[in-house]
Amino acid sequence: MTTSRPQHRMPVNGHEDVVARLERENARLRHAVESHARVDQAIGVLLTVHRLEPAVGFDVLREVSQHTNIKLHVVAEAVIEWALCEEPLPPPFDRELQEALQRHPRTGTRQNQPD
Repeated sequence: MTTSRPQHRMPVNGHEDVVARLERENARLRHAVESHARVDQAIGVLLTVHRLEPAVGFDVLREVSQHTNIKLHVVAEAVIEWALCEEPLPPPFDRELQEALQRHPRTGTRQNQPD
């Protein structure tokens, strides 16, 4: 019985550079997927805590990242750790997060209910 799946073979002489390049690309893609998942989790925190729309949650994280000059996935990690009560938000994140939240409307708030 034959299979349509490609067979995995050991690198043949002269192809080590191709294998090394593919391994580096694979590592970058894995990092990107993990970073994206953490950003999505941080957006979820903002949606829950601040009643934001998903696109607004991303905009808020992006603005904090840009204004603090810190990578988006690092900002996302800080928000997640804060939500898990593991770490307080560092001062630049906290200040920029509050400012970004003020620039964006919240959803789901009731008129007689304080935020």
